[in-house]
Amino acid sequence: MQIKSVGLTVLEIMITMSVAMILISVSLPSLKAFYAHARSDSNIRKIRQSIQLARNHAVAYGARVTVCPLKNKACVSNWLENITVFTDLGVANRLDATDQIIQTLGPFNAKDHISYNRAAIRFQPDGLASGTNGTLRYCPDSKNSRYSRAVIISQSGRVRYSNKVVQCP
Repeated sequence: MQIKSVGLTVLEIMITMSVAMILISVSLPSLKAFYAHARSDSNIRKIRQSIQLARNHAVAYGARVTVCPLKNKACVSNWLENITVFTDLGVANRLDATDQIIQTLGPFNAKDHISYNRAAIRFQPDGLASGTNGTLRYCPDSKNSRYSRAVIISQSGRVRYSNKVVQCP
């Protein structure tokens, strides 16, 4: 009487594993690029929404509202810190006892680069941005990533996406 075997041979398993490894090694770089692109789109959208929220809050409540990365309750220029939107009724660019946190965004990937030409984005009660026009740049993985995105904040308070290729300084 013959015994029928239903398992796989070692050779069949080795061939299957080899094919699987080749497919994984070919697709892995494109998955990394896909992840960088998705992360860039998602984070720049969140940043833009936070800036728009700050402007809307300033107009709706007639208060000065600041968007900045906070460290020890003071605005710093390292935009990879948690970006915080808060009413800024006391000392400018500082979270005082009179201020209220509206939203916190982050933390961001440590490999990413976020740059802005000032330490804070501040909106007056009439919705105008303090200072000059600014461009906030988000670059995933490196300063010259092809998936870099930017938002432009005009002095009138308008926030829009940049349609140009950007690099983080």
